[in-house]
Amino acid sequence: MKFTADIRYEAAPADVFAMLTTSDFQRQVCDATGAIDSSVDVEEAGGGATITTTRTLPADDLPDFVRRFVGSTLQVMRVDHWGAADATGARSGTVVVEIKGAPVRLTGTLALAADGSGTAERVDGDLKASIPLVGGKVEKAAEPAIRSAIAKEQEIGNEWLG
Repeated sequence: MKFTADIRYEAAPADVFAMLTTSDFQRQVCDATGAIDSSVDVEEAGGGATITTTRTLPADDLPDFVRRFVGSTLQVMRVDHWGAADATGARSGTVVVEIKGAPVRLTGTLALAADGSGTAERVDGDLKASIPLVGGKVEKAAEPAIRSAIAKEQEIGNEWLG
């Protein structure tokens, strides 16, 4: 299933990128999304960065048929790879979100650019659950959780930047 989400920050692209590549910010986002345990790794290189977060989340709010695949918790790994900024400060990159132990994966592109007085970050990808017969149901069950995590990232980000 196609997946698109926009995050709006009230700051310049350079400030948003600096925030995104701060381990403390990434930890706050993990905590705000209900992580029982998490790890953050930020590697900057060539003007860009790779941000890897892994979080263990409770599976309590998932439908029963999904919990059969993941158990009482699920481990979610997200890898954002950002390229260097162009002359306007805009950046592009890729994102991969995987649920360990379940064939559910979001792959896509990232874009970060000035938007009026702030910055817009766009996630554009494909959410795929490779499970015969119920894959579509699993994708629909996973989508609200991903959107909720993105909303939390925007909330924490704007507090951070404020």
